[in-house]
Amino acid sequence: MHDITRGGKFLVKETKCEDIFTPEDFSEEQLMMKASVKEFVDKEIWPNKDRFEKREFAFTVECMHKAAELGLLGGSVPEVYGGMGMGFVDTVLVCDYISGATGSFSSAFGAHTGIGTMPITLYGTEEQKKKYIPKLASGECKGAYGLTEPNSVSDALGAKRTAVLSEDRRNYIFNG
Repeated sequence: MHDITRGGKFLVKETKCEDIFTPEDFSEEQLMMKASVKEFVDKEIWPNKDRFEKREFAFTVECMHKAAELGLLGGSVPEVYGGMGMGFVDTVLVCDYISGATGSFSSAFGAHTGIGTMPITLYGTEEQKKKYIPKLASGECKGAYGLTEPNSVSDALGAKRTAVLSEDRRNYIFNG
């Protein structure tokens, strides 16, 4: 059983030497994943850098769907929820190559997987996980996180805004 590191605990916990890894330690499977992600970035992202930087939102969504088809949006999502169930090192490999891509795409990817999907994966109820995680892992739904408010700036715990589902159950109405 793995001891799950939550929040910023990784900054202060003691790490065993055998838990440290270097690129020379990657398995054949991890090297194949690295090559696959690199190919995706080299083929789909870099040649279109200008489109991302010009904020062609529809194109960003299109590329996010391509990333989903490769399983990248659900890399660290458990298989039971439609993800790949990748371990920490595998997830780091994916994020390393994606984060090296254009700022615009890597921000969209990071927001979706990191602050949109992972909080539900780690802290959501079972009902929330079953409802949202498969749709986030497949790219059907897009992960996002509203943070900044006039009085709380980027203090998530100080946020006062609420979201209420509209009567037709199609949209959320934000208050606060």
